[in-house]
Amino acid sequence: MRYHQQLLSKSTKTLAKLIGSSLGESSEERNFDDEQEKFYQKGDNFVAKFQDNRATAKVNPQEKNSEVILIVDDTPDNLLVLFSFLEEKGFKVLLAEDGESALQIAQSKAPDLILLDVLMPEIDGFETCRRLKEKPSTKEIPVIFLTALSETVNKVQGFKLGGVDYITKPSEQEEVLVRIQTHLNLQRMRSTLAKQNQELKQRLDFEALQRRITDKLRDSLNENQILQIATQDLAEVLELGSCQIELYDSQQLTATIAYEHSITLPQSQGTSRNIKDFSELYQQLLEKTPVQLVEKIPQFSPQDIQVTRLACPIFDDRGIIGNVWGLKPPTEEFTKLEIELIQQVASQCAIAIRQARLYEASNQQVAELARLNQLKDDFLKTITHELKAPLSSIHLAAQTMDTLLANEANPYNSPTFKRVIKIFHDSYKRQKQLIDDLLTLCYVDAKSNNVKLQSINLHLWIPDLVQLYLTRTEDQQQQLVLNLAEEELQISTDPVMLERIFKELLHNAYKYTPSGEIITIQTETNKSNISLCVINTGVEIPVEQQELIFNQFYRIPNNDPWKYGGTGLGLALVKKLAEMLQATVDVESKNERVIFCIRFPIKGA
Repeated sequence: MRYHQQLLSKSTKTLAKLIGSSLGESSEERNFDDEQEKFYQKGDNFVAKFQDNRATAKVNPQEKNSEVILIVDDTPDNLLVLFSFLEEKGFKVLLAEDGESALQIAQSKAPDLILLDVLMPEIDGFETCRRLKEKPSTKEIPVIFLTALSETVNKVQGFKLGGVDYITKPSEQEEVLVRIQTHLNLQRMRSTLAKQNQELKQRLDFEALQRRITDKLRDSLNENQILQIATQDLAEVLELGSCQIELYDSQQLTATIAYEHSITLPQSQGTSRNIKDFSELYQQLLEKTPVQLVEKIPQFSPQDIQVTRLACPIFDDRGIIGNVWGLKPPTEEFTKLEIELIQQVASQCAIAIRQARLYEASNQQVAELARLNQLKDDFLKTITHELKAPLSSIHLAAQTMDTLLANEANPYNSPTFKRVIKIFHDSYKRQKQLIDDLLTLCYVDAKSNNVKLQSINLHLWIPDLVQLYLTRTEDQQQQLVLNLAEEELQISTDPVMLERIFKELLHNAYKYTPSGEIITIQTETNKSNISLCVINTGVEIPVEQQELIFNQFYRIPNNDPWKYGGTGLGLALVKKLAEMLQATVDVESKNERVIFCIRFPIKGA
């Protein structure tokens, strides 16, 4: 009844209509006497300010240092008195005449404190407070209830709903000011304490993250595992849209995202940037300076996503390795504490990467030493076999010779005698070949300055050497074919060294080619080189073995290592001799076919 009685008063009714007009309602024609005109003029000034300070008012925190107060009262006189007083005291004042308007203003303007009348129509002060405290955006705003002396209210209920104080109307203005300032000070202290607690929690989270990364460094030397965990933990602790670690190539020409943990942004792992395309950015990073910027990132949709990026270089005393990138929404910035954390994580990542790479390198060295040790053992076994086999043949031949001399009247004409002499000769050749290979391998570098180059015609030189193998290939039912280029090819080389290379390749082809298959000697030329190739069919060298066969003492694994003989030195010598002749040697093998080629560069090509 109180509300309706107030509206029946002519002055109050007219003021209420003026307030309604600020909300867009229609106004009625007014006739006032002189005394009432003064009152309404005062009301007009109030309404003008009311229009500027209710829901349509825009609050700019940087415009003034004053706090923002929202007054909610269904009595216009009360609004006028409090508005004028608080504005004079330097506060920014927002006004609402009912609970629904108050909720809208509080949601959009986030005032620092609310003066809320308890008894209002439709939504009373208690219900308005309850709704304010339900919303995360408004629940921390202090609410002081306004109540008249004649009103019976349940103050306990108000405090339970989240109110912080009561002011009885009519009240002393200074009391209102003191209570407002007291609760604003308390709110500032609570906000400061909450901020400090948040920063403390963040620091503790950061320290825990650093400990986890340090523990991973101590417990694991797996670079992939450590850095993937670092990106994931950083993204989750800092609530980033994405966290990435990019690594430079050895020449620092490109930067590739090697590790990433993305929460709200598209995946970018594996993408690379050319440093020269972003020279200004990477110049700072290569100087070990963190960079924060707003940048667009490509998206699968036609539009790009804009983000705030922070890059902290990963470096140690040996140089710069890459960068840790943090990505946030474009409206947010990285705080000083966050930048410090990412820098510290970047330092930990540098240690992790160096340790992991050193560990990997040491493992590779251990594996290489083990491989070399195995090669040494295999070589010793091979050399032992190659030395003992001829000696055993000589020993048996000598025993046979003794028997012939003792039992035969004319042993020199015996077929057995001739076979024995052949065994002596073959054993001698085999031993000499082994010794020559070892000596050549030992002194080939020292002889590099003694290469005597002369011009030879391959079309004339090849047939003479191939002639020696015609009988051998026929005995093994192999077909030996010459496929020489139409034009005669001249090369400048050392004939002795080239003969050694060619015979080694031809001998290997003869030794490993099955019966019924073909051995082809081929020459060809192009703009850059002249090639001499030995091709045999019926066999194939596995891809993983093709680079290894030119290593010293290396022999392709075989169930019967003595089936073909050899010391594992032949192709190593071929490679070294080719290098001395300023040529190259390569191998290609597929589809039951092996091709060895010596390539002589054409001068001036």
